[in-house]
Amino acid sequence: MYVIRDILKKNSITGIPIVEGRKIVGIVSMENVLQSLESGTIENEAARHMSRKIIALEEDMPVFFAISYFGRYTYRRFPVVNRENELVGIVTSRDITSRLLAESHTEIERLESNSIDTRVQLPRRIERWFTVNRYDFENAGFASTEIKKILRSKQIEKSTARRIAIAAYELEMNLVIHSNSGSIHFLMDEQRAIIQSEDSGPGIADIDSALQEGHTTATEWIRSLGFGAGLGLPNVNRVSDEFYISSEPSRGTHAKSVIIIEKGVENESE
Repeated sequence: MYVIRDILKKNSITGIPIVEGRKIVGIVSMENVLQSLESGTIENEAARHMSRKIIALEEDMPVFFAISYFGRYTYRRFPVVNRENELVGIVTSRDITSRLLAESHTEIERLESNSIDTRVQLPRRIERWFTVNRYDFENAGFASTEIKKILRSKQIEKSTARRIAIAAYELEMNLVIHSNSGSIHFLMDEQRAIIQSEDSGPGIADIDSALQEGHTTATEWIRSLGFGAGLGLPNVNRVSDEFYISSEPSRGTHAKSVIIIEKGVENESE
């Protein structure tokens, strides 16, 4: 323990993870060191003093998860592990404070990135572009909500509007959950609505499997939020009159949903 005491002192930190190989097995805090000093057991190995109750963050969790952990537990640090449960880092309350300060300086840019770009090329043709960020659950659904507003304003027949809204929402959430960020392009004229999503990766390894209901590559923590049930792309395929999807690991995924608009039928009042 005296070696750990020196490490904590030298690096001005209050805790250190204990690993076997790359697997974390415990955490020694400054409190553990002080207790060993008081009990005269500072010469003991770390295993006799470390806390084995480990609550870890996964490396691909968004920052708000870490914030919620600090609010839920009394710990001042959390180890970060990868999908193989190997230690890849540690997050402290100081890290969170620094990140929040940085985010406050970029808030305006984030809001601008969520704004829509409107280009009306023809009187009855509507086009919108939306930026969608990875793991941005706070703004998830923004694009599909704006598209639903357009459908209401154009009095699109109710069942057709529902199909368009489903395709838009599922493609948007697919970007939030599975991509490294991307965009939604919405185009509508009198004959059809087209919703396209594009991202830069990581790509879909098996498209046929991804189109099967229940197939998912979402992590456990995403599923704990109620997302990633493996219904997104199958739902888009189901509601579309035409559906195209292509994906390459190094170049990302492009999906396109085409829905024919019924003529001469106005949307029912809600």
